[in-house]
Amino acid sequence: MALDNEQIETVMDNKAVEEDTTKDKYLTFLIDNEEYGIDICYVIEIIPVAAITWVPETPQFLKGIINLRGSIIPVIDVRLRFHKEEKPYDELTCIIVIEYEDYMVGLLVDTVNEVMLIPEENISMPPNAKLKYQNKFIKNIGKMEDEVQLLLDLNKFLMSD
Repeated sequence: MALDNEQIETVMDNKAVEEDTTKDKYLTFLIDNEEYGIDICYVIEIIPVAAITWVPETPQFLKGIINLRGSIIPVIDVRLRFHKEEKPYDELTCIIVIEYEDYMVGLLVDTVNEVMLIPEENISMPPNAKLKYQNKFIKNIGKMEDEVQLLLDLNKFLMSD
């Protein structure tokens, strides 16, 4: 059954509303006392730390895999990915399940903070981006009043060595 013009417009309007609900929103989380953010459009859900099955011959930051309602999901310990000291999990430790480029992955973080609205005009490149040194996992910096949010580059975070 083909859609008429009015039905097509309705579908497009609904899609635009969907996109607007996540536009400029970032889920923030803490590693130590440092706050990071990821675009909310990638977040599927936040779950407590579940039993993680270790997988041999994987990088240290890849803690293993979990079974989430029948889906096998690799779990990356963000602390270890950032070369920080490992710490025991507590009641605030959780896994942010994201979907990026058609696959799901869990990000193990110290705690989830909040969903922040960071308008595009408040986002800038990291200050050392023009120098030869740059943190490869930070894509942008969100400026909110007197605070800054380090926004992750998921492509580099997930794909680089």
